Amino acid sequence: MTVLTSTLPLATPRRARLGLTLFILALMLAPWVAGAAGGNYWVRVVDFALLYLMLALGLNIVVGMTGLLDMGFIAFYAVGAYLAALLSSPHLTQQFPLLLQWFPDGLHLSMLWLIPLAALLAAACGILLGAPTLRLRRDYLAIVTLGFGEIVRILMRNLDRPVNLTNGPKGISGIDPVSLFGLKFSGMHEWFGVRFSGLYLYYYLFAALLLAILFISLRLQNSRIGRAWTAIREDEDAARAMGINTRNFKLLAFAIGATFGGVAGALFAAFQGFVSPESFTLQESIAVLAMVVLGGMGHIPGVILGALLLAALPELLRSSMGPLQQALFGQVLIDPEIIRQLFYGLALILVMLYRPAGLWPARHLRGNAA
Repeated sequence: MTVLTSTLPLATPRRARLGLTLFILALMLAPWVAGAAGGNYWVRVVDFALLYLMLALGLNIVVGMTGLLDMGFIAFYAVGAYLAALLSSPHLTQQFPLLLQWFPDGLHLSMLWLIPLAALLAAACGILLGAPTLRLRRDYLAIVTLGFGEIVRILMRNLDRPVNLTNGPKGISGIDPVSLFGLKFSGMHEWFGVRFSGLYLYYYLFAALLLAILFISLRLQNSRIGRAWTAIREDEDAARAMGINTRNFKLLAFAIGATFGGVAGALFAAFQGFVSPESFTLQESIAVLAMVVLGGMGHIPGVILGALLLAALPELLRSSMGPLQQALFGQVLIDPEIIRQLFYGLALILVMLYRPAGLWPARHLRGNAA
């Protein structure tokens, strides 16, 4: 085994600043480019891509930095979404007359309150998940976290009796759209003669929170906490022998990762105006995990690349396969959804075969050669 790390150029602060500047510039221009190319549909797609980016960065702390295989991460997304749905919709006041007496106009909590509340609740759930799993590793941890994610989804599906808390499989509707400082994000807007949809406002709100999450992730990765997580990932027994409190650092990883998921969930609820258990299935957990693995576990730029690709590629295939068949054969022979799933799976297989460390792995993984 030959290690070529020493021959790789180290990233300089100047290069890092240039890369961050280009990323922010692309982030600012993305909705206008998407809107010009495909209208509001593609603006909505890039909005969802930012939500998936938040989830991927949260899961990267648990899986990529700490090495804890979490298959139920979407549960924290669900917790944040349902909390926002309950506190910013008429559902609770309709089910509980006492609340209606206290809040005759209904609960309409601002997003300025919902985001920190969702973050705190999700962090508490992350600690509750992490505490009983501290001794578990690899496959066993994956099975337990998978079970946790399914338990949360099933609870949301069945907490409509004897007290209707989540409205069961019907979900909760009528969730207030985001309104900040008197500016409502729904409907159409016109600024300086430019008319645009509220989707653009949601995009820039998501982008601002994404940059905050990205800043926190980068600071954590380069801190004493990040080095402790890396030590646990590489060899937990050796890390413990060196005096690292593996229990506390693993719980911290679960809590911080869950916090990002809860924030994304609250934003998702306000953006959609509706939540149901079907939005938080095991398939969603696997999709977020695939983003982290595909991009490069533990490498934040790689995770961003993986999340963007897997968020946009399915929609691109979905919208292009039908017209392509119509142009080639004069009719649609195969359902575009089937082709989308086929190419999506094939792309993942090829990447894992030829780029097992991910499309953009960390430098120490990129430099290893047999």
